[in-house]
Amino acid sequence: MDGIQEHFLSAEDTTDTAAPQRQFLEHTSSRSLAAVEFTLEWQSDAARHTDIYVAGSLNLWRDYMPPGLESVLINQPVGHSSSRRFPPGELVADYAAADCVQVPRGKFNCRYRGRGEVVPLAGRFYPRGFIAGVKGITSDDLQAFRLGAIEADSMMVELNHPLAGKPLDLSTRILEAWAAVSEHGGRCNDVPEMIAGKGPGMQARWRNRPTDFFSGEAFTRSVAGADREFHAQARMVDHLDRVALRQVEKLYQRLLPPGGRILDLMSSWKSHLDGSHTSVTGLGLNAEELAANPVLSERRVQDLNQQPVLPFENGAFDGAVCTVSVEYLVHPFELFAEINRVLRPGAPFVVTFSNRWFPPKVIQMWEQAHQFERPGIVLEYFLQSGGWKDLHSFSLMGLPRPTDDKYADRMAYSDPVHAVWGFRSQGSGNNRSASHY
Repeated sequence: MDGIQEHFLSAEDTTDTAAPQRQFLEHTSSRSLAAVEFTLEWQSDAARHTDIYVAGSLNLWRDYMPPGLESVLINQPVGHSSSRRFPPGELVADYAAADCVQVPRGKFNCRYRGRGEVVPLAGRFYPRGFIAGVKGITSDDLQAFRLGAIEADSMMVELNHPLAGKPLDLSTRILEAWAAVSEHGGRCNDVPEMIAGKGPGMQARWRNRPTDFFSGEAFTRSVAGADREFHAQARMVDHLDRVALRQVEKLYQRLLPPGGRILDLMSSWKSHLDGSHTSVTGLGLNAEELAANPVLSERRVQDLNQQPVLPFENGAFDGAVCTVSVEYLVHPFELFAEINRVLRPGAPFVVTFSNRWFPPKVIQMWEQAHQFERPGIVLEYFLQSGGWKDLHSFSLMGLPRPTDDKYADRMAYSDPVHAVWGFRSQGSGNNRSASHY
C-alpha cells in the first residue's frame, strides 16, 4: 500500500441522507447490514492502480464473500480497517491458458447487433456476443472479453478476467452498520464481483503491448471547428456532483505540493484546489469563466486543440492538473510532452475525469470506450509522450449522490471519479523552450 488513498473517505462523503431511518450499531454482526469501503490495489507492467468501491448496503448474512473477508467484516467495530493480499485465484478466477485462444479473424462479427461496422483493435474490450461460437459463446452474451494480438488472418481472444494471475491487495473499512429489518427472499450479491467485476483491470495493457486506441478516426468529434467558438458563452456550472468534486479536491490535496506554483489546464470558474499554493495559472477557453475563478493568480485564454504549445518556460511549475477535460483533446501526445517540459523534475501532473462530457466535443474514441478503458487511454498519453515516471491510475465508485442534486431522482450514486497521474522524470529530454516552436 502506498498510503495515497489511506482513509480517503470521511463520514460526510459516505452518509446517504436519503436512506430510511436506521438503528445504527457500534459493531457488525452476522445479522446486520453495513456500508463498507473496499480499496483494491494492484500492479501492471506500466503503473500502480487503485480502485475504490463503496458498498452502501452490504448484507452480512446473505451476500456471498470469501472466508478471508467474513472475518474482517463480521463482529467488528465500526471504523475497523483491515488489509490483506489475495494471491492469484482467490479474489478473481485464476488465469487459465485454455481461455486465451487463437481464432480466425472472421470469428469477429463486425456488424454485431446492427451497430454498423466495428473494426477489431488489439487490446480493446468488446461484448462476447461479437465472437459467438467461440468456446460455446452465444450471441446474447454481453460479458466483456479482450482482443489480444491481431494478425492478418487470426486474432488472440482473451477470455480471462483482466486481473487474472495478479496478486491483489484489498483493504476494507467499515463505515457504518445498522440493524436489519425482517425480510424474506431478496437478491444475494457476490462481493468479489462487486469489488473487481465492474471494470478494474481494463485500464492495463495486454501483455505490456500498447492498446490500439488510436487507429482510424479516434480523435474525430461530432462538431468540428474551433473550441473557442463552442465555449464563447460562459458556463458557470459544475460538471460533476458535489460529492464527486470533493473527491477530486481531496486527491489534488494529496498529490500536489503545498506552496508550489500550479498550472490548471483547460481551466474554468473553479480550480478545485485548496488555496495552499503560491500561485495558480489557469489556461482556459473563456475569459469570463477564468475571471470568476478566485484561486487563479494568472489567467491565459488559449485553445489547446489549435495550439498545443504552452507559453511557459522550461520547469516553470511545481505541478499541473487537468479536470474533466482530457476527453476533448485532439493533440494529447503533443500537449502531454509540453506539460512535461514546463514542469520541474519530480513534479506531478494529475488528470481527473468521470463519465460526463459535452457530446459535440468529446473525441470518438473516448465516447466508445468502456469506462475502465478510459484510464488506459490517459495512461497511453503518458507512456507514449515520454518523460514520465511512477504512473498511477485511480477510480472511486459507489458514493451516494446528494439528495439536492438535479439528477438525484434518476441517479442514486455520485458521479464516478477516475484519475491518472505521473511525475516528470529527471532529465526527461523534453527541454525545448516555448520560443523554439
